[in-house]
Amino acid sequence: MSDTASGAAAPARHDMVLGIVRKDHVQRYSTLVVLVLMFIVFSLTVDRFLTSQNLLNIAQQISMLTIVGAGLTFGFAAREMDLSVGFTVGLAGVLVPLLLVAGTPLPLALLAGLGAGLAVGLMNAFFVTIVGIPSLIATLASGSILFGINFLMTGGRAIYGGLPPAYLWLGQGRILGIPVLAFFMLGAVALAWFVMERTVFGRYVYAVGGNQKAAELSGVQVRRYRAASLVVCSLFAVIAGTLLAARLGSGQPNAGERYLLDGLATVFIGMTMLRPGTATVLGTFCGALFIGIINNGLNLMGMDTYIQSIVKGAIILVAVAIVSRSTKLNLL
Repeated sequence: MSDTASGAAAPARHDMVLGIVRKDHVQRYSTLVVLVLMFIVFSLTVDRFLTSQNLLNIAQQISMLTIVGAGLTFGFAAREMDLSVGFTVGLAGVLVPLLLVAGTPLPLALLAGLGAGLAVGLMNAFFVTIVGIPSLIATLASGSILFGINFLMTGGRAIYGGLPPAYLWLGQGRILGIPVLAFFMLGAVALAWFVMERTVFGRYVYAVGGNQKAAELSGVQVRRYRAASLVVCSLFAVIAGTLLAARLGSGQPNAGERYLLDGLATVFIGMTMLRPGTATVLGTFCGALFIGIINNGLNLMGMDTYIQSIVKGAIILVAVAIVSRSTKLNLL
């Protein structure tokens, strides 16, 4: 090849590399840019948005949502969807208060909540991995069962009064002016990130979600890791439900329902950033911030609830569409 031809090919290769790098950055950070732009717009247009008290309120408001989303991240990473999480949140949110009102010591009541989450996770895992029902259908059915159980336990009424101060502090207390819930949220995110990114368990969950057949041929116990991902979803959900009841100061059987759609949305949004197409804990955390900033900003603007739902849904669709067109995002 002549020096002239070689010289002409070098800039072409350079431009191609730059194009790939730019596309990769668009895929990774476009949703994050939307999040930053939303924060800036609300800061400039809403008087009370950019105050320390309101920012702490956002952290408190997204705490339970982030914990639910962190659990769902394990399921999505293994390509399993848990549609029962909202009702699992509600299960812990009535079971723990019921036990406390009945005089059960706080540690035992908290352990009972975790035990209930473990039971729900194992039930989902049994029907998905042993019976062979797709997780979408199995967890939809188990969610319906839990919905009935939650109302059966309470007689359809909320549980008010009789909750010990130590329990209420978990949801309403502050440490150095920072809500205790924010510490629970950061702890859950740190734990989930470490497990997913720094342990063999996390690597195998990603391997199962990436290609079950290849993982199985590599010696990975696929059924075991699919089951474990569903159990983790339920355990994180009951932690969120326990904290939610402490935050509300009451046990309400339908309080957890909204955490299903918003929890799924946090993971969907998170899958459009950092590692597009892959569920990551940090991506889910950003997704929860996305949802929290939208809700908080629109609330401060005095926007009606139904308008908020329309705007939130539209923004989520646009954010996911931007990246899914360029990455062929495969959620499940």
